[in-house]
Amino acid sequence: RPCYALLKAGTWGEGKVQLHNFYGIDQFSASTQQLDCRIGPNSLTETRLTGAVQVSETERDSYPERMSDAGSLEWNLTIDKKVKFDVGFGSSALMNLLGAFQMYWHVEGMKCTLQGEILFNNEKYLVHPETSFGYQDKNWGSDYTNPWIWLNCNNFRSKLTNTAVDASLDLGGGCPKIFGISLQRRILTAFCYRGEFIEFNFSKFWKRSRQDFNTQEDDTYFYWNVTSINKRHKIVVHFKCAKSDMLWVNYESPKGEKNHKKLWNGGHAEGTLHFYRRENGAWKLIDELEGSLGGCEYGEYKQ
Repeated sequence: RPCYALLKAGTWGEGKVQLHNFYGIDQFSASTQQLDCRIGPNSLTETRLTGAVQVSETERDSYPERMSDAGSLEWNLTIDKKVKFDVGFGSSALMNLLGAFQMYWHVEGMKCTLQGEILFNNEKYLVHPETSFGYQDKNWGSDYTNPWIWLNCNNFRSKLTNTAVDASLDLGGGCPKIFGISLQRRILTAFCYRGEFIEFNFSKFWKRSRQDFNTQEDDTYFYWNVTSINKRHKIVVHFKCAKSDMLWVNYESPKGEKNHKKLWNGGHAEGTLHFYRRENGAWKLIDELEGSLGGCEYGEYKQ
């Protein structure tokens, strides 16, 4: 049984931080019927996020085991979830009961808008729905998969029409394990375009999905390259994020292990997405999108 609950919050880009406040497990609660999670005075529900973290420089230097930077961040936000992505049987009640997977994933807020205020190091930021490109998901299990890949973007413009487009992309995975057996390189991908929800999911075999993906890096950027195909649709994704804007997620697994020591995480991913639909046996280009302000992660460690 865990002995603590960790509240992690932070920022990307210049002055990036990840701030950790620890609470005894008796100060943690979570409903099994709805999203209602509380850690001390901090709370998360389907429609609201409220909380605060604060770490002094003395605490940072005196307790390196807390894996935290120094700073303060406070938030009071409402959230409106527009699109969700249910990955299917892999996160079902039966799979949870059996403890089948190393890592589970559910995306209730693949595309969200938020409104409210954030106070970062005593400087106030206003969050407006029309300029927020929010995301909310849930991971649970024993650890991140190895490797772990994730990419989300909700801020797209069409290069064909030079207008903003109602679209959302989300993908995650890498090397899932079921009952300790590796499924090798597999990811799950969802793409929502003007209200049409399209899924590339190996667990839903009747969709006949196949995907090819790789990640690359140089001295400046991390790159995500993905091609996803099912019976009727194809997307080709090329995104990147500047390493200078990213951080390494600092955490322990539920078992107390620290395997991912370079789990890159960012919020400034940008790139292109080509969207095709099969018509008369050939792929027809529907739109060419440019995306920015995307969330992204990649990490891999030696066994």
